[in-house]
Amino acid sequence: MEYTHLGRTGLTVSRVCLGTMNFGWQLDEEQSHLVLDRAYDEGINFVDTADMYGREDGDGLTERFIGRWFGQTGRRDRIVLATKVYAPMSDWPNDGGLSARHIVAACDASLRRLGTDWIDLYQMHHVQRETPWEEIWQAMETLVMQGKIRYVGSSNFAGWHLARAQAAADRRHFLGLVSEQCKYNLLTRFVELEVVPAAIDLGIGILPYSPLHFGALSGAIRKIRDGVPGRSVLHAAERVEPHRAALTGYEKLCAELGEEPATVALAWLLSRPGVTAPIVGPRSADQLDLAVRAVRTTLDPGTLTRLDELFPPVGSGGPGPEAWAW
Repeated sequence: MEYTHLGRTGLTVSRVCLGTMNFGWQLDEEQSHLVLDRAYDEGINFVDTADMYGREDGDGLTERFIGRWFGQTGRRDRIVLATKVYAPMSDWPNDGGLSARHIVAACDASLRRLGTDWIDLYQMHHVQRETPWEEIWQAMETLVMQGKIRYVGSSNFAGWHLARAQAAADRRHFLGLVSEQCKYNLLTRFVELEVVPAAIDLGIGILPYSPLHFGALSGAIRKIRDGVPGRSVLHAAERVEPHRAALTGYEKLCAELGEEPATVALAWLLSRPGVTAPIVGPRSADQLDLAVRAVRTTLDPGTLTRLDELFPPVGSGGPGPEAWAW
């Protein structure tokens, strides 16, 4: 495994982050622990979750799975643990969002479920425009001073949200945002216009989620043709049909390279400026092998050019405003 710093911090994280959204929803506790074990054995020290994951089967079920794994293995000190706050956890009006009240209460609840004294990276799961940044940062500062969190990150922020958030943090002499978790893959490149350039300028590490576009970039055309059973692609028609020509060419290119499509998609993200670690959400321990292989896979300039031809960037390429202006 290779490691890097998270954004502008001194925190060292693996170049692959284990996403746990499938825990509780797709995997039971035993299967989830097997995935965590394999990730640990492969040197992945970065684990991402959220308070709302697994909620359909119980409040914060995914965090509970992870907490019990820590208790059974004693590996908490070796893991960089990230979770999120924002989603409503009940029907009560203050049990969601980014008010100071909810941020502090949600952090305490996550700590209990995770069975730990601290969260390494506490992420805002979505922007909340109605809450002033002074209130948000006051709550985050309180949690840092109490030793409950170490760093703060964001998810699903626009570029201007990153800029405003960081400006408010700077006024308070607070470290502010160190990461942005955003949807980013070969088929979804909107963040290259403003989010990625803003993050790079501000020293915010990019953590791409959905790196395989819900399985569309994992060899979906081949799997559909061969009748591979299981949930190889969520909503296959919706995810695949609009991109069938590009995906067919992509899988042909991967075959020429002798690599699995999932590995190439992750290797491409790892080559992108500003990317710290793609977040992979395996449904089995064996699926992690392709992600680990991606860390050791270097795509040559010719391959990167062919990928841009198959999956063109938004606009004329590059960041805004050049992507849409002169």
